[in-house]
Amino acid sequence: MWQPHSPPPPRVTKSPDPEPSKQKTARRFAQIVKLKPEFVDKYKEVHAAVWPEVLQQIKSPHPRPSYAQGIHTYRPGELPSQCAADSISHEPGTGILFARFKYVGYDYVGDMERMRENPKVREWWAMTDGFQESLVPGAKNSESNSPPWWKEMEEVFYLE
Repeated sequence: MWQPHSPPPPRVTKSPDPEPSKQKTARRFAQIVKLKPEFVDKYKEVHAAVWPEVLQQIKSPHPRPSYAQGIHTYRPGELPSQCAADSISHEPGTGILFARFKYVGYDYVGDMERMRENPKVREWWAMTDGFQESLVPGAKNSESNSPPWWKEMEEVFYLE
């Protein structure tokens, strides 16, 4: 019989970082939020042409933030913290947006905070938050993140 389980512990990977004592962790995330039906076309339009400053921030290596709704595979020789876009999927019947990403780095909380410091990212979030309804009680917006705007999902299966 199926039993719920805890998400797997963060995976530790070797790093080319000059500080050999630091180890990089890899964490997978899945999140959902609801897209307001009147904004489906606009949401798709803006994501077909994501602002270059936002894409640059998402793809930037440490010490810049390492966040996106997406996935990143760490390869030897890359700079420390990274995460790059994979996908956001939309289920039209319910309006649910499903995002997944993989964080590979040393300081997830710090990297997310640095992401919030980017004015263009905050502007992007303000725009896209207006298209969405959070499923997290008490959530105000992506920038405040207290509680988070996107609802985190529990991982129940992963095949490496």
